[in-house]
This record gives sequence, C-alpha cells and structure tokens, in this order.
Amino acid sequence: MADPSVFAQILDYSNRANPYPLYAELRKTPVARQENGSYVVSTYREIEELLHDPRMSSDVRNLAHPAAGVPGQGSAPSFLRLDPPEHDRLRRLAMRHFGPPHTPGRVDGMVPDLRGIVTRLIDGFAGRNEVDIVDDFAYPFPVTVICELLGVPREDEPRFHVWVEAGLEALDPKAASPEQQRKHAQAGAEMGQYLAELIESHRRNPGNDLLSAMATDDGPDGRMSQEQLLSTAFLLLVAGHETTVNLITNGMLTLLRHPDVLERVRRDPDLPIRLVEELLRYEPPVHFVPWRAALDDIEIADTTIPAGSQVILVLASGSRDPEHVREPDRFDPDRFDPDRFGLARDDDQHLGFGGGIHYCFGAPLARLETQIALSELARRLEHPRLVADPPPYRPNPVLRGPLHLPVRFDGMVPAQPAATGRHEPGEQPVAQGT
Repeated sequence: MADPSVFAQILDYSNRANPYPLYAELRKTPVARQENGSYVVSTYREIEELLHDPRMSSDVRNLAHPAAGVPGQGSAPSFLRLDPPEHDRLRRLAMRHFGPPHTPGRVDGMVPDLRGIVTRLIDGFAGRNEVDIVDDFAYPFPVTVICELLGVPREDEPRFHVWVEAGLEALDPKAASPEQQRKHAQAGAEMGQYLAELIESHRRNPGNDLLSAMATDDGPDGRMSQEQLLSTAFLLLVAGHETTVNLITNGMLTLLRHPDVLERVRRDPDLPIRLVEELLRYEPPVHFVPWRAALDDIEIADTTIPAGSQVILVLASGSRDPEHVREPDRFDPDRFDPDRFGLARDDDQHLGFGGGIHYCFGAPLARLETQIALSELARRLEHPRLVADPPPYRPNPVLRGPLHLPVRFDGMVPAQPAATGRHEPGEQPVAQGT
C-alpha cells in the first residue's frame, strides 16, 4: 500500500500550484488503496485500461459505500453519470444536434462567431496595460459561446454562475460538510427550476439552439424525459465552459512561462493545433475523475479492486507517466507534429479529454475555442508578462486552473479584418476532434 497521505497532499490547496511532483510519488504504486477504502490509479496504462473496462461504472449508485456529498445520486443523473445502454441513448440524443453524423458542420460553422467574440473581448483591453486573463477573457469567452449554442440568455450568467459554483464544490472529494451539501442541494433545485422554465419556453418557440432541438426531437431514440432534459442541459452548460476556462488560462500561463513558444505562435498559424494537444497533456483542465465504481472484482497492477469500491482515475498523472511519454515534464508542442514523428505515436497520447465511452462530449469545440483564443492573445498583446508566478489557484483539485491570471503588456496589435471563409489567409486551421 502506498502512503495514503500522498493523495491527501494532492487534495491540499497548498499544493495546487504544482501537484506534479506528488503525482510522480503517487505513480510509484500504480493502484493505491486509500484509508477510506477507495483506490487511486495514477499510471497511464492502468488508467487507459480502466477507462475502457466495462466492469467500471460511472453510476455512483453502484458504490458499496457512497461517501457523503457524492454528486449524481438523484433520480435522473446526466449521461456522464450513467452506464450503457442508457448512457449511449442519451448521449446520441444530445450529439444528434451537436456533431457527426447528423450535424457534422455545427462546430466548424461557429468559427466566424468565435473569432468575433475573441476580437471584441481583446478590443476591450484598449487603454489598459494590465488585465486578468480569467475575468476579462477566459471566462466570458466560453460562457458566451455555450449560452449562444444552448439558447441560454447571456444576461442570465450572474444567476447561473452562483449555482454552478455551488455545484462544482461537490466535485471536491473533501467537500462533504453539511453546509456544502445544503448549498449544493439548494443550487441544484434553483438551477433545475430555471432550466425547466427555459426549456418550456424553447419547446413553445423553438430556435436554432441545442435546447430547442433536444426538447422537440422526435428521432429514432425517442425524446428525453423532462428530468433527462434538465440533467443534460445542466451538464452541457457547466461542462461547456468550466473546463475551457481552465484550458485557456493554463495555456496562457504556460505560454508566458515559455516565451520562445509564445513567439512561435505569433509566426506559425499551424502551431496552435499541436499546442493545444500538448496543453491537454501537460497542463490539463481536469486532473482526475473522482467517482467511478467497480462492478466486479478487478485485477490490475498486482492489486485486486473489490466490487463496489470507489476508483479515482488521476488523468493528469497518467499523461505525465514516464513509462508512456518521452520527457513527460518538458513542454513540447512539437511532440504532436506528424511531419516530425509520423502519425499516431502511441507513446504521446494524452488523457486530457478522458477516454472510452465518456470521452469528452465537447472536445472539438474546446479545442477550437482554445486554438483561437491563444493564437489571438499571442498575436495581439505586445510583450505580455506575468504579474505573479504562481498565480492564485481555484480551490477545486479536480478542475484545476488559476483563479486569476493578471498579465501586463505594453500595447495591442490591431485586430485583423474579419475573414469571409474558413480558409482565408491568416485564419487558424481547425483541429478535428471526436
């Protein structure tokens, strides 16, 4: 048994700015039983194996001893908290209106709007020489995008922000106090009421948005129930911006720590595609999946995980596993360059979007948003530099990213003229996702 205190230290806020040395210690025991009976998995091969193992359940109702405050135990959990076949049906119903095969061009068709939002936000920096990348850019950008995509009024953000923050506290394995549970339950009820009214409005007057499409869908899988619509809407609203905030902010922080790469982003329009893949490996927005349950006894890495046990998959540790990745602690966007290494090098695959049937639903959009965001920040800010390093971090150890990222700069480069087509000169290439 590895020292259980290693994972406890990872959860401790004092190590939020740099948990990676602790992950290296954790990997010495790939599957480590903790004092509370849970199992922490920290190496790439074992995580990848369990992500594809049908004996691993995402439904916390399969835990033999659910901990207090475990999310997703309601009557209609989102598809993220379900197993096949119900997971597959609900995910298909949501994906019908978001991506292939039924709406293959939806995400790529958003490129002009994404560029317009980014341009307006950076234009708003005019007359200043210091901004908070989180508050002034990385948060409002994906929030605006997901609101428009779902059909949620952007002006309602101050209302749902409070509910989302309360819900995210429940992801922290240490957040199980009665007061936190009460806040989580109250926020869920208020958010549910808000979304129910919004869905009914879209059902009566459908528009070209995901809520309208899901509420009126009469496809081969049938319609979602009202409870399923609510849980799916909540999932897409929260996941549609929270992880992207972290990815953009972690990305800008990493670029400012590597000015040579920042300068390359200004010159090379293809680099952001590879850059984002390396960021997903090197500084991912989601560090671990805390709630999985073993449906049967599972033998792995000379350890038996008993049926009913809670399993915690430390994705960020697996992506830096030296048994899988060459020089894992070196930031190198070129490791994903097919011209340099050839296609599909298995030893450089990352876990930034998870894997298996729960591979990130919004991965194509998150990739695209971050490519555009970082390329424009790098191009338009003159001599950007950190005010503090490390910056203050958000308290949540699961969704890890800076709470604020103050950046000073000397001036701004004007925005480029709006492109009229996807492949106009100077337009960023778009990476494909699944």
